Amino acid sequence: MTELHFETATELVAKIKSKQISALELLEHFLGRVEQYNPALNAIIWMDTDAARARAKAADEALARGEDWGPLHGLPMTVKESFNFVGSPTTFGVPAMKDNIADSNALLVDRLLAAGANIFGKTNVPIHLADWQSYNEIYGTTNNPWDLGRTPGGSSGGSAAALAAGLTGLETGSDIGASIRNPAHYCGVFGHKPTFGIVPTDGQSLPGVYNKSDITVVGPLARSAEDLALSLNITAGPNKFGTAWRLELPKPRKTDLKDFRVAVMLSDPAAEVEQSYQDNLSDIADALGRLGATVSDTARPDIDTARAMELYIVMLRAATSRRSGPEEIARFEGVAADSSVDPDSYFARMARGVLLPHREWLQMDNERHFMRHAWADFFQDWDILICPAATSAAWPHDQAGERHNRVITVNGKEQYGVDQMFWAGYPNMVFLPSTVSPAGLSPEGLPVGLQAVAAEGEDLTAIEFCRLVARDIVGFQPPPGYT
Repeated sequence: MTELHFETATELVAKIKSKQISALELLEHFLGRVEQYNPALNAIIWMDTDAARARAKAADEALARGEDWGPLHGLPMTVKESFNFVGSPTTFGVPAMKDNIADSNALLVDRLLAAGANIFGKTNVPIHLADWQSYNEIYGTTNNPWDLGRTPGGSSGGSAAALAAGLTGLETGSDIGASIRNPAHYCGVFGHKPTFGIVPTDGQSLPGVYNKSDITVVGPLARSAEDLALSLNITAGPNKFGTAWRLELPKPRKTDLKDFRVAVMLSDPAAEVEQSYQDNLSDIADALGRLGATVSDTARPDIDTARAMELYIVMLRAATSRRSGPEEIARFEGVAADSSVDPDSYFARMARGVLLPHREWLQMDNERHFMRHAWADFFQDWDILICPAATSAAWPHDQAGERHNRVITVNGKEQYGVDQMFWAGYPNMVFLPSTVSPAGLSPEGLPVGLQAVAAEGEDLTAIEFCRLVARDIVGFQPPPGYT
């Protein structure tokens, strides 16, 4: 029997509505777990328990009157620190923003509340949401519940750690460089990076910032694929500038694993993957074949992966260059002029992106759209591409030096940690949806994740595929010591 705190959001809401448990009792259960486990994890970094208890009581009173608030009626949940939620700090981990208190809600938060959610807290992030770790001077370091000495991922690391440890019922994240997918992979939970533009990012920002890059998305994290679909269906749809259209996501292409056409990509020279992790994904591919699915380990979109990596890093750094001040600009100008800097290094590409002229950006954008068409052609013949979410399981905390200089060990060799971003950008740069779901454990007993990429707009196909994999092959398991 699954413990209450590890049940899915779908199951928990059903229990509230059927009065097997009250919204207040469920909230108190999660608050008790936060008190017990969060001091070591530091996943949840802000709470308003008085307001949450008041909302839980109101949810129970509404049910007693026969009122149904919606698909999240009374569900205790948390949100990533970067989402505005009235009365809470929104800092992006930036020390200068520590006193920034939200006076309005992000649109995604409003939609969750309108569906009945009870948001009782916020979860930790790295500074500027720009790391595959989650630490900053304001809130400190978040630890992975599978091993407190390792990163939970980033930038939605607090989100994934809280879910894995059973401290919250549902979560939200944002993703420009695997910030949903990487923590889901490192912590053994589910995460969905939506098709670009289908979930509004309004209010996931610092003061004065209104525009978003064409790589950034926001989406759900959960303990089940069903919950990803639940949250996506609540939060997707146009913002106030999209009154001329409405969103209707296509239904899943298939509803049985035997009917799926699955391409499998286990590694790439752009970002070599730990062999044991490849074995996890290969085992899933073999299981799919035994179940009757059409599986290929050679089918690929007609794209040069090395060029895709280069394009992604340059365009990513261009997209985030707004926050670069004069000193950083001068530094990158020096890097660009230094002939001794490897032009293929992350640092050189980062400098190029920050300094990128608009005309050159337009040329790169045209090349990106060529790749977008290649992916669309690929998905005429294939329903899903399985690939890694990173190059290894979670690695030990490393906060020394600059992020792009940090190294991890993959297959006994040193690898720059930023090389893993290939698996983030390969689908993300071209707007594709992808879902990460549990793929078993590494030899060290750490979770790893399967990344399922689907055609643009076919988010529910990726989520449904992962739901079926979790049901029939391998799914969520809680970390030891959190029963």
